[in-house]
Amino acid sequence: MWAYSFEQNWREAYRYADLLCKESKWSQAVYTFLKAAILSMLPKEDVEKMGENVVELFRQVDGLKMRIAGKSIPTEKFAAKKADRYNSSNPVELVVPALEMIYVWNGFTVVGKRPELTEGFLTSLKTAEQKLNDSKTPSEYHLDDQCVVQLLKGLCLRELGQLDQAELCFKHVISGEKEIKFNNYLVPYTMYELGLVHKQRGDFDKAIEIMENIKTNYKDYNMESRLHFRIHAALNTMGTFTAKLPPSRTPA
Repeated sequence: MWAYSFEQNWREAYRYADLLCKESKWSQAVYTFLKAAILSMLPKEDVEKMGENVVELFRQVDGLKMRIAGKSIPTEKFAAKKADRYNSSNPVELVVPALEMIYVWNGFTVVGKRPELTEGFLTSLKTAEQKLNDSKTPSEYHLDDQCVVQLLKGLCLRELGQLDQAELCFKHVISGEKEIKFNNYLVPYTMYELGLVHKQRGDFDKAIEIMENIKTNYKDYNMESRLHFRIHAALNTMGTFTAKLPPSRTPA
């Protein structure tokens, strides 16, 4: 499913997402969300021919969540929150849900190794960006959707070595912090990606400053622990962690 998604071969990706929904017991909520997200990337007439209903699939997600030891699975909470906008009588479509989930699962680090795939993602994101810009009746999700697109667009530009343009995309998201309503993960995650831009330039001090700021000042957002793992790994590569061993004791 992921391999075909990376190629934006949404028909084949859907086939495997559908199999996962039918045959895997790991997380029906996540697989159903992924199936709906992948179908969202196809023309509506194609989805109808497949006999699928994207809105109904998204509406199933919340009811499929599990609790393990009394706790929800973070990715299921994320998927349910994203799918919640389909529960209204007038659903507002997610902008690029499959690409966003690829990011959540760290797939952009894989796609970034293949410039032709990264260019393909960038083209899809520019199309989504234009569609949002052309909207004559923006929804309440409009700014959030714009910020999702800018975050993902910045990732593509950074992977293509266009660091200045990537930085502009990331700063656009961060500047909208007070107006973002529904995606509280966007700003801390975008700050992390901006930190990686500075790391790529060799400005480790600035990169470390940004990442330490996230750890200190941002709490209780979606997938917080996942970002902390990424921050820890990034800081470790910049040599900010040293083994803290107790002082050795020499016998008297």
